[in-house]
Amino acid sequence: MLDLGRLRALHAVATHGSVGAAASVLGYTPSAVSQQIAKLERETRTALLERRGRGVALTDAGYGLATTAARVLALVEEAEVTLEEQRGAAVGVLSIGAFATAARGLLPLALVDLAARHPALDVRSVEIDPPEGIDAVARGELDLAVAHDWDNAPLVVPESLSRSALGEDIADVLLPAGHPLADRASLTPHDLADQRWICQPEGTICHDWLMKTFRGAGIEPDLAHRVAEYETQLALLARGIGVGLLPRLGRGPLPSTVRAVALHPTPTRRVFAVWRAGASRRPAITATLAVLHECWERRATA
Repeated sequence: MLDLGRLRALHAVATHGSVGAAASVLGYTPSAVSQQIAKLERETRTALLERRGRGVALTDAGYGLATTAARVLALVEEAEVTLEEQRGAAVGVLSIGAFATAARGLLPLALVDLAARHPALDVRSVEIDPPEGIDAVARGELDLAVAHDWDNAPLVVPESLSRSALGEDIADVLLPAGHPLADRASLTPHDLADQRWICQPEGTICHDWLMKTFRGAGIEPDLAHRVAEYETQLALLARGIGVGLLPRLGRGPLPSTVRAVALHPTPTRRVFAVWRAGASRRPAITATLAVLHECWERRATA
């Protein structure tokens, strides 16, 4: 009988490309993952990993077993969903990922409500960027993720996942209070053509949106400060440094030294939840989705 935990370790190595990466995802040490696979090799009397330079690679037999392991793990999840559905209650462990501002502006409300309504449900959360969150759900590392994208920077959601729209989140231009444009009712990209921007680093959805929007208007934005955390961006703005574009979700009250001005066309990102389609019947998923929708509406009307 093949051990399910050892198959999961092999599948993680095949998916992530190394023992170290698999250990990080599974929450184990690299030595623990190596031990699991070594035991699996003894059980199967087959070499599953081979040394390649400083790392390891799966043998042909390892790839074959990892492919089978993926199907086995999918069947196990299906069985777990069926059993939970028969019990009719949201129970067990549910892992949820959310991008930074949703982790701050939406998830705390949802976690409190889930704990109150479904005390037998053990919710574990992690902050994770949308592309990585979607991939983690598709690989089975997360049960559900809250993600976002922009109209001109859409994210691809695999066919194996289901999605549900939570709502739209508007972003405003933020300027130091003494800025010449701070008292305007609204601004356009052309009004901001000569400004020095505080923005997120390359490769992020918000960075891509800013570049596409301004380049679409024939403007090459001057990205003076590339900062991942919005709170750090606010700290720079509060000191009179640059201009920024920050979404309202999770933003909180602005310092007195910072002004928010509407931008036209209005920057709007779509916030949605994704989960594996095969788990749609799981009460923990349906309960969490219901709470997320309720908390989004409550947040929007607060």
